[in-house]
Amino acid sequence: MPELSGLLLVTVVLALLFDFSNGWHDCANAVATVVSTRVLRPLTAVLLAGALNVAGAFFSTAVAKMIGGGIVFPDAITNVVVAGAMAGAICWNLFTLILGLPTSSSHALIGGLVGAAVAHGGWAVVQFKGLQKILEAMILSPLLGFGMGFLIMVLVSWSFFRVHRGLATKLFSRLQLLSASFMAFSHGANDAQKVMGVITLALVASGQLTSAEVPTWVIVACALAMGLGTTVGGWRIIHTLGMKMVKLEPVHGFAAETGAATVLLFTAQFGLPVSTTHTITSSILGVGSTKRLSAVRWGVTSKILSAWIFTLPGSALLGAGAYTILSWFH
Repeated sequence: MPELSGLLLVTVVLALLFDFSNGWHDCANAVATVVSTRVLRPLTAVLLAGALNVAGAFFSTAVAKMIGGGIVFPDAITNVVVAGAMAGAICWNLFTLILGLPTSSSHALIGGLVGAAVAHGGWAVVQFKGLQKILEAMILSPLLGFGMGFLIMVLVSWSFFRVHRGLATKLFSRLQLLSASFMAFSHGANDAQKVMGVITLALVASGQLTSAEVPTWVIVACALAMGLGTTVGGWRIIHTLGMKMVKLEPVHGFAAETGAATVLLFTAQFGLPVSTTHTITSSILGVGSTKRLSAVRWGVTSKILSAWIFTLPGSALLGAGAYTILSWFH
């Protein structure tokens, strides 16, 4: 582990605080369905999710490398930029957490990074090919989540339509323990890597590293920060995701979690920083739509979609503002 001092230390601390807020904010992604279906008690669910978030963080570093070197040019970035990006993303996370809106921490981080980078060096520091991949994934991941949730729910319905309802509920209550664990693991695999990438970017900017390879201590620190944040639990967002959009039973929770987790692990392996929030939310909508379209509370859903649209520009403005303020003191 290199010696951390001054602004680099502040940047790493801010990044880990963001990682903590990410786990806190996105805890609902892993546990909302298993809590709303009463398969697990809330405290048990968040502790399980926290532990599996930590385990998932060690799955791959492909997303971390994408964040660390594929969005902005590392040699054009300073630690003030990275610190501003983290401050802006944290503010956006706290704002939407208070409102109980399941927005994307991933997009808040990316928006904050782009906003701070542009405020520092103009649009020339942005790698538009990398940004294009992220925007494409932003559209693709909800569609895949919806489709996977819908498909798995349809397959389950066809396979178990002759099974007595009570027996099916008991069976899927047990299976949902596995699907919730799968979802928590995939959340750690995708989201913890994003902060790993940011800290790596800060280390490159300060001359501590010469490439975007993620050091082991960064992986461990990010895994623990996200796991700890998850154990705190974002209860208002859990309520929105698990109870306000669709009335869920264990079979629905199993289908939604399995569909979303499959998409997340697939994209993590290929280094695409997709949104776990968008994926699980759309998967829940896909599952709910197999009942009937009116089973989905579209009023609540429209508010969530509006928050999704404003996340990138909102966090970019906050990141640019935070960079401007920090640059006055540096």
